[in-house]
Order: sequence, then C-alpha cells, then structure tokens
Amino acid sequence: MYSEIDSPHHKPHFHVYYQGSQAVFSIDPIEAIEGSLADRQRRLVEAWAEIHQLELMADWDLLQAGKAPRRIEPLH
Repeated sequence: MYSEIDSPHHKPHFHVYYQGSQAVFSIDPIEAIEGSLADRQRRLVEAWAEIHQLELMADWDLLQAGKAPRRIEPLH
C-alpha cells in the first residue's frame, strides 16, 4: 500500500507483487480488482487480508491523511 501524489484513490485497496505477477485487491470487500495471481497465491492473499482487514483500512486512512502506514504482520 502506498500513496501517489496527485493521484486520487477512490476505493481502498492494496497492491500485491509475487514472482513477476501483480494484482490490486480492494479492502472491503476483499477481492482482486486488477491484475492476477496464481490461484494459490490469490487465496493466501485473500486469507491474509481477511485476517488483517481492520489494519488494512486503518493504514488506508493513515495514507489518505498523508501519514505513513503501520507494518502489518505477514501470513505465517
């Protein structure tokens, strides 16, 4: 998740990069909205995002306020 200056983001989302593939997932609801990942990796990202949905939204709000997001634990 990152902020782009002069690029308004209307839907809360985060970016995923994995071995040359990339995708963008919305936070609520959790779903791929752009790009693609292999099925296994997509399911792992969706599971992680479900566990951390509140943290993702809090980070989104921080970014929109011009602040740095907090670190979110990876899926173990």
